[in-house]
Amino acid sequence: MLLFLKNLIFTIVVPGTVAVYVPVFVFSHDPVQLTLNTLAGGLLLAVGGAIYLWCLWDFASAGRGTPAPIDPPKHLIVRGLYRYTRNPMYVGVVGVIFGWSLSFGALPIAIYGLSVATFFHLFVVFYEEPHLRRIYGSTYEEYCSQVSRWLPFRHSA
Repeated sequence: MLLFLKNLIFTIVVPGTVAVYVPVFVFSHDPVQLTLNTLAGGLLLAVGGAIYLWCLWDFASAGRGTPAPIDPPKHLIVRGLYRYTRNPMYVGVVGVIFGWSLSFGALPIAIYGLSVATFFHLFVVFYEEPHLRRIYGSTYEEYCSQVSRWLPFRHSA
């Protein structure tokens, strides 16, 4: 129950703020109108949200931890979407932001999404990956050699 609460609080505070509060309440001022973009945005919102929730489940059930750096999973997660990309949770959050951008037809939200994606990339490259290398050593190195950082369709360093 405690693990569930920690994951719920983190989700509301961090991805909830980054992927919902800021795009919807800070950048959007016009009501959503039903268009093809709105439908595409809604699909992207649903897919991005589902990706995040799936990864959250894997962090809690297999890793016995949270996405918060202060309470990370106790085990390297290499199941589920982590078999295809090393960072699906970030991809899901960015997908939600771009879903809002499409839904509202708002270029400022797209620019915000690019900024968030850039921050995620820098965080992963300069903090997260070196940290995981120190913790998991050769196991993480092997995982990196088999699974790409962002896109599941090609290998990247």
